[in-house]
Amino acid sequence: MNEIFADLHVHIGRSENGKPIKITAAKSLNFANIAKECFERKGIDVVGIIDCASPYVIEDIENFLKTGEAYEIEDGGIIYKDKICIILGSEVETTETREDGKHGCAHNLCYFPSLKDIKGFSNEMSKHIHNITLSTQKSDISGYELIDIVEKYNGVLIPAHIFTPFKSYYGNCTERLSRIFKEKYDKIFAVELGLSADTYIADEISELANKNFITNSDAHSLPKIAREYNKLLVDKISFKEIMKAIKMENGRKILANYGLDPKLGKYNRSFCEDCNCSIETPPPATVCDKCGGTNITMGVYDRIEIIKDQESKSPSFRPKYNYQIPLGFMPGVGGKTIEKLLSNFGTEMTILHKIAKDDIEAAIGSKQAEIIDGARKGQMHIHAGGGGVYGKVQIG
Repeated sequence: MNEIFADLHVHIGRSENGKPIKITAAKSLNFANIAKECFERKGIDVVGIIDCASPYVIEDIENFLKTGEAYEIEDGGIIYKDKICIILGSEVETTETREDGKHGCAHNLCYFPSLKDIKGFSNEMSKHIHNITLSTQKSDISGYELIDIVEKYNGVLIPAHIFTPFKSYYGNCTERLSRIFKEKYDKIFAVELGLSADTYIADEISELANKNFITNSDAHSLPKIAREYNKLLVDKISFKEIMKAIKMENGRKILANYGLDPKLGKYNRSFCEDCNCSIETPPPATVCDKCGGTNITMGVYDRIEIIKDQESKSPSFRPKYNYQIPLGFMPGVGGKTIEKLLSNFGTEMTILHKIAKDDIEAAIGSKQAEIIDGARKGQMHIHAGGGGVYGKVQIG
């Protein structure tokens, strides 16, 4: 068995010929550049690219395979330079009916073993999405209906960033995921926590007790890849093995989740859109305690406080959640310093997990080595984020 790192939620900004895919993502995020970034800089073994249902991206994948740098394998996935496994995925927005009868929207991560499978999925979803070439466009179906289409093409559905105030099941659509999926709820093997949540607060909802948690970056730029990631125990890197780990089959499993402290997430606390301040009163806050405004975006922490049904209680199989600060989030560690670290030690995963403080100090000096070591040990102060603004880190 092998321990590997996986980030299963990375976006594509533009196709190779400049066609828009994810409008809010960087233009440098294309299929080939993501593969290279994971191989050369991040040290991620498995990357899930979740805009692969776009016909423009499918064309890029076909051209990428022709270069000889990558190839598909029988157990699913595309292998790049014999080291990186790329999982083909699609993020789909579904339309859900809330408890009050109104409608909300939720994002779903759909993963497929082969290019043939995602081609079939793309063709069928083009009947339900107005513009299939763009990422995460709103569909006219629910998650309950979507899961059948995903399984038809040998795929797996995982609800995305389940607590965020926009485009998520708990944040925007329902108090209980089982109400949406009904008798198909057992087909949901895992959920993605999102940047403003962690295991502790997710385990305050009892219906998640038999679900695995995955932590992914939702990267909209190359440097944000591996902002959050998972450590998995698998036999080898492939779609089949990754899904076995998520389902906890045959000794495969998720060993650890690595993510930002939820307070660093940009939707951690409720936020007043009128005066651009976080709300400090206990939830549910409908009026700003500072300006009296009522234009409030509810944060993840506050939403969970409202819908939770137990004190945090983790099942025995739940792996540890590690609060990990990426190099790019560390104060005083700039681009030149990161380049020097990568030049000396290889990849970001190596720097965060394997290199001794003394070796880092020899490369970049004691002051910045102290910052990196402090961040690795969790010795940090955090100012909470909210309203779409990330929290800030202070080492001390």
